[in-house]
Amino acid sequence: MASGDDSPIFDDDESPLYSLEKMTDLVAVWDVALSDGIHKIEFEHGTTSGKRVVYVDGKEEIRKEWMFKLVGKETFYVGAAKTKATINIDAVSGFAYEYTLEIDGKSLKKYLENRSKTTNTWVLKLDGEDLRVVLEKDTMDVWCNGQKLETAGEFVDDGTETHFSVGSHDCYIKAVSSGKRREGIIHTLIVDNREIPESLQ
Repeated sequence: MASGDDSPIFDDDESPLYSLEKMTDLVAVWDVALSDGIHKIEFEHGTTSGKRVVYVDGKEEIRKEWMFKLVGKETFYVGAAKTKATINIDAVSGFAYEYTLEIDGKSLKKYLENRSKTTNTWVLKLDGEDLRVVLEKDTMDVWCNGQKLETAGEFVDDGTETHFSVGSHDCYIKAVSSGKRREGIIHTLIVDNREIPESLQ
């Protein structure tokens, strides 16, 4: 066999053993949608060594080796607004563990339900780029792909408009009362005079 193409070549730290060990310790992965984007949280828990490693968007945030107590919690911060996140480690039975993520002191499910009431999200493509625009309804802050935008509010006949620009595009979010108390205010994103449908993420 001339060039040995089939045989895998590993660097020292990329030996099959190393990558296997890394994968077996990865016990939980969560995707958390915040105003500045969707963040991936990964948690490694070595149940023999007690090792705990937390990664946010692939970057190591916490590393603890040789923890004698296998249950407990790890707290860290996520995203531009430094949102508090906590991973709870609970023993279920014998050597089985359950990992739950809390954001701002609420379970991830509750947090996301609450966010859907306090934010609107639109996903669109402009100039070939995927954009995620988020309106925080309580502050009227507008985020686009992780950046908080400069906005200007203005009152119009049937509600308010929050104007901003993305690249060379004129955009505004129109807030109009639905006329129904349960629905409250309806927010619509208009880009270059075109209405963008709201995304559910």
